[in-house]
Amino acid sequence: MKAVVMRNQTLVVEQLTAPQPAHGQVLVKTLACGICGSDLHMYHHCENVLSGFRNANIPVAFDPRQGLVMGHEYCAEILDHGPDCDKKLKVGTRVCALPFVISPTRFEHIGFSTPYPGGYGEQMVLAEPMLVAVPGDLPAPIAALTEPLTVAVHAVNRAQLSGEEVPLVIGCGPIGLAVIAALKARGVGPVIAADFSPARRALAEKFGADQVVDPAVNSPYASWLQVAAPSDYDMRSPLALLGLGRQPRPCVVFECVGVPGMIQQMIQHAPPRSRLIVVGMCMQSDQIEPLMALPKELNVHFTFGYTAEEFVHTLHALADGSLDAAAMITGTVGLDGVADAFTQLARPEQHAKVMIVHD
Repeated sequence: MKAVVMRNQTLVVEQLTAPQPAHGQVLVKTLACGICGSDLHMYHHCENVLSGFRNANIPVAFDPRQGLVMGHEYCAEILDHGPDCDKKLKVGTRVCALPFVISPTRFEHIGFSTPYPGGYGEQMVLAEPMLVAVPGDLPAPIAALTEPLTVAVHAVNRAQLSGEEVPLVIGCGPIGLAVIAALKARGVGPVIAADFSPARRALAEKFGADQVVDPAVNSPYASWLQVAAPSDYDMRSPLALLGLGRQPRPCVVFECVGVPGMIQQMIQHAPPRSRLIVVGMCMQSDQIEPLMALPKELNVHFTFGYTAEEFVHTLHALADGSLDAAAMITGTVGLDGVADAFTQLARPEQHAKVMIVHD
């Protein structure tokens, strides 16, 4: 099969031996696969990322010298079943799948695993219990958005929203856009979104953000106060710190950037008793000042991944139209265009989500 292989800090199209399904596994043909921000991080900072995973006891590891076929946001078609499969989903069924192979002694993350190549290849081996049939005629590129959208759905679930909150989304890349979509699907709002990129601010409006802010011109947090707080509320006053007097609606900030300094920025500028939901995956060391967070009684939630139930729910929400994310896809490429897409994705004015579409 053809596949895009990350090798020696390059992306090259190679001919590889097609994978073979083992017990309880299925062989699939990749139909579409999204390029994820974590793929970009892995490409540019592979050794740092793997070292951080080791230090955090996260069971994602591979030898980059052997070459890696990335891709964990995919839609595929079943070609064959390995031994001991129940075959409830027949050959020809289009599927999405949680990108994991799990046993009592082993965990492999498809797309970040040497034995299990991801959706940057023409074929994959997936664990049968992780498969979810794609409903109806949902296009494969839209179905492939299930994985990143479920990350956002999980983050919104972690926020434990009551419906009274005014959310602030910092960063309108694919995950920030997905968070906006998940919030609007729940009827939570108004939603305020902030990004330096005009193109991404325009996408945030398409996804339903009620107010879009350019941080170079206006503080997102000042904009939040104008929407959510009484006119006489001063978040820096002793009364605000103690929760006395007229109060704003609850503040929930979703950090969807993932660069050093963002958590500290939220701690410094969010009003007292805010919930700070860290969704962006920062791959470097960072610093915060707890002395700022303590008297403000801030809750900081880190969010990662999702549950199987959330994954299934998100796929069906895409199919029935209750979750609309088609505008996230701003470009499509074949395998030969992946390396150039990585370069383009470094410039936020050009793209949000680039989808690899297989012939």
